[in-house]
Amino acid sequence: MRVVSVISTKGGVGKTTVAANLGGLLADAGLRVLLLDLDSQPTLSSYYALSQKAVAGAYELIAFNLTTPAQIISKTVITGLDMIVSNDAQSQLNTLLLHAPDGRLRLRNLLDDLRPRYDLLLIDTQGARSVLLEMAILACDIALSPITPEMLAARELRRGTLSLLNELEPFRHLGLPPPPLRLLLNQVNAIRMDARMIISGLRETFAGATNILVLDTVIPDRVAYLNAATLGLPVHRIKTHRSRERRSPSALETMHALAIELFPKWREAISTVTGCAEVQ
Repeated sequence: MRVVSVISTKGGVGKTTVAANLGGLLADAGLRVLLLDLDSQPTLSSYYALSQKAVAGAYELIAFNLTTPAQIISKTVITGLDMIVSNDAQSQLNTLLLHAPDGRLRLRNLLDDLRPRYDLLLIDTQGARSVLLEMAILACDIALSPITPEMLAARELRRGTLSLLNELEPFRHLGLPPPPLRLLLNQVNAIRMDARMIISGLRETFAGATNILVLDTVIPDRVAYLNAATLGLPVHRIKTHRSRERRSPSALETMHALAIELFPKWREAISTVTGCAEVQ
C-alpha cells in the first residue's frame, strides 16, 4: 500500500479537492483506495456521499488504536473508494498526540493492519502546523503539497511546510527520513503574469533539489472543480473534453497526468479511465 499525505501549512490551497479527485480517479482505475480525513474541519468526509457509514472514524483510529475495518471504514458511493471520516471536531487529537510517547509515530505504527486491504491510502491534513500533521508526514511515502501561484503561498511554503520537514530530520536517525516532497501547482490562471512569474521562480528554486520536485502537471483554475464538489463526483467524470474556448487540458487529462506522474507503475490502469456523461 502506497501512502500519500496531502499537506500544506497554509489553508485554502486545495488539499481536499486534490485528495478527493485523485482518489476518485484511481478508484475508477480499479485500485483499492482509502481516504483518511485528519482535518478537524471535515470537508473531505462530506465530499462523497456514503453508501455505508461506520460507527467510528479517525478519532477512534488515532486515540484508541482501533483498526477494525467494520468499525472505522465507511464506504463511499464511488466503487473502490473507502473513507475514514474525520470526527475530531474539538481538535482533541493534537493534545492527545502531543503527550503520547508514540505521538508522531502512531499512525505509521497502525498502518500494517490496513495494508492488505488497499493499494493506496490518501491522507488529507490540516492547513496548519500541528502534531497531527507531523504524524501524517512521518507515516507517508510521498508528501504532496498543492501550492497556489501567489506570493503569500510561495512565502508560506518556505516558512511553513519546508521548515516543518526540516524539523523532522532528526527522525532520520530512527530510520524514518522525511518523505520526498512533490509540489503541485494548483488553481492556476495561466493568463496572469504574476502567476507565470511565481511558477517559473518555483521551478528554478527547486531545479537542483534532491528531495523536492515541482510536478510537471498543473491544475488550472476551472469551474469544473467546483461543479464536481457540488455534485459529489470526481472531476474527471464531469469534464472529459477540452472546451472550444480554451486549449488547456480537460479535467480528465489533467487528473490522468497527475496520477501517472505520481504513480507511474499504475500507468496502464490509469490510462483506461474515461469520464462519464459530461455535465455542462
